[in-house]
Amino acid sequence: VQLQASGGGLMQPGGSLRLSCAVSGSIFGIDRMSWYRQAPGKQRELVADIGGAGDTNYADSVKGRFTISRDNAKLAVYLQMGSLKPEDTAVYYCHVNTFYGTSYWGQGTLVTVSS
Repeated sequence: VQLQASGGGLMQPGGSLRLSCAVSGSIFGIDRMSWYRQAPGKQRELVADIGGAGDTNYADSVKGRFTISRDNAKLAVYLQMGSLKPEDTAVYYCHVNTFYGTSYWGQGTLVTVSS
């Protein structure tokens, strides 16, 4: 199973970016799909997650600015990021877990917010 994240880059404060993560390989029973991030010198933290029915959770720091979505047919999860702040700078990782107790991480995509 592979998770391929893309869409990171350099953005000015106030800008927007859309991250994508495509899941491939033999995976069954995907439950929640998530985005985490890890800033330099900090622990990895949950940014947002989404269940198969579209129920979502967000970190307080991104509520109202980020939107997570998923395409179950394409086995993909997205993170639309808006009103970006320098403190959003981090490596963003996608993650999925299944109803069978397995979980998988993507390789990470770097988002840098700087003027």
